[in-house]
Amino acid sequence: MQSILITGAGGYIGSNAAEYFVRQGYDVTGMVHRKVNPRFEKSGAKAVPGDLDDPVSLEALFEKRYDYVLHIAARASDVGKDEWFRRENFEATKVLATRAVTHGVRRFVYLSTADVYGLHDFHGESEEELPFDEAVSNPYPKYKIQSEKWLAANLAPERFSCVRPCVVFGNGDTTITPRTIDYLRKSPLLFHFGKWKGENRWPLAHVENVCRALHAAMILPEASGQGVTVLDSKFTTLRQYYREIAREFLEGKRLRECCLPTATVWPLAWLSTHLSRREPLFDPTLYSLDTIIHNLDFSNRRMLDWFKAANLKEFSCGHYR
Repeated sequence: MQSILITGAGGYIGSNAAEYFVRQGYDVTGMVHRKVNPRFEKSGAKAVPGDLDDPVSLEALFEKRYDYVLHIAARASDVGKDEWFRRENFEATKVLATRAVTHGVRRFVYLSTADVYGLHDFHGESEEELPFDEAVSNPYPKYKIQSEKWLAANLAPERFSCVRPCVVFGNGDTTITPRTIDYLRKSPLLFHFGKWKGENRWPLAHVENVCRALHAAMILPEASGQGVTVLDSKFTTLRQYYREIAREFLEGKRLRECCLPTATVWPLAWLSTHLSRREPLFDPTLYSLDTIIHNLDFSNRRMLDWFKAANLKEFSCGHYR
C-alpha cells in the first residue's frame, strides 16, 4: 500500500483530502495542529503533530517513509503580518520539500492558489497564458508565488507539482460559505461594487475537485513540474452565488441589490485591513474587495485533461453544504 503524508490534515481542505485518499486505498498520515476537523477524525487516517512555525517538528514528520507528500497546510487569511506568511507559507515549504526529497518521496504536491495569477479581469486564459503576477501586495499569494518559484528552482520537475484552486467550497466548508452567510444575514442590502455589477464570474472549486486534482497531480507523469488551476465547469456569477447561498441557508431572506462605485467602499476596506490581525474584523477587506470586483474566469482545460488521464471525473454538486 502506498503511503501519503498530508500536512494541514486537521483543516478544511486537508481533512477532505485525508478522507478522499483513505477512500482511494492509500495509507494516509495527517499532520495536525491544534483544532482538528471531525471529518479527519472519522477518516481513518493516522495523526501526527506538526507546526509550520517549528522547523524541528516539520523534520520529525519524516521518521516514517512516505511515497507522496501533499503540502496543504498554510496560513490562509486576507490579513496578517508579512512575516507570519513568510515563515508559515514559504520557509516551512522549503523545509518540507527539502526533507521530502531527502527521504525519497516520489512527488511533493504543493497546494497553491489561483491568486498567483493576480486579481484582475480574466477571460478564459489557460495556465500557459497566465504568468505569476509579481505585483501582488497581499502576503498570501505573494508567498505562494515565491514557494512555487523555489520548488521549480530547487526540485527536479518529476519530483513536484502544484495545484491552484479557486474559491473552495462544499463538504463542510468552514471558510468562504460561513463568511458569505454572515455577510448576507447582516447586510441590509446586497452590494455590488465596480463595473461588473455582480455579473462577473465567481470562480468556484468544489473541494472534491480539489482532492481529485491533488490526486492527478500526484500520479501523472504529465503533471511533473506543472501547475493546474482547479475551477468547476459550471459558470456562476457573483450575483448567482449570493442568491444560491441565500436560498440554501437563509430561507425567506429577501435580497435587495445596490450597485456602487468601488471608491465608495475602499476606505472601509482599508480600515478593515489595517485594524485586523489574524482574521478580518469585518468585510470587505482590501483583498476580498479586489476579489469580488473582478471577473475571475480561467480555463479549466488542464484540470479536465488531467482528470481524464487519471481516470477521474469532474465532481458536480448542486449545493454548498
